[in-house]
Amino acid sequence: MVTRRQAREWAVMLLCQCDQNPPERLEDAIAAFWVQLAEIEKDRAEANEYGVKNVFGSHNAKHIASLEEMKGFAEERVRGVLKEREALDAELDPFLQQWPMYRLGTVERNVLRLGAWELSRCPEIPAPIAINEAVDLAKFFSETQSGKFVNGVLDRFAKSVAAHPFTPGA
Repeated sequence: MVTRRQAREWAVMLLCQCDQNPPERLEDAIAAFWVQLAEIEKDRAEANEYGVKNVFGSHNAKHIASLEEMKGFAEERVRGVLKEREALDAELDPFLQQWPMYRLGTVERNVLRLGAWELSRCPEIPAPIAINEAVDLAKFFSETQSGKFVNGVLDRFAKSVAAHPFTPGA
């Protein structure tokens, strides 16, 4: 089964891709991302690289349903973050301790955006889970120090969100 963790990894990959090379049409970029990811995963699975399993090549009905659900989960995050990127950057700015967003690494910047989006726009996800997922993603895609940085920023951000919940359109 495909997990939310895997879906968040896909979301970060796509967010970083869009950050570095902004697409003209997001829907085309998302479709191309899934095709590219499936091809890469197929090649890795065939080479038995790192024990990779080809989750995109499964014919199991439960697995396919799980895959589609998690693709939707990832796409919801990508669309949400990109739609509200400027607002998220402004909301995160006070917690960056004099570090402008443009100076952060691509991974850190997009993991922070995803974490902030989940913390402020997804009240059904407990703050400790959203923060832990973001920390793990930063460490996975970057380095341990990135995880510590993301943890500090999102912890302060979460306290602010708890004190002043996000109101759409406000």
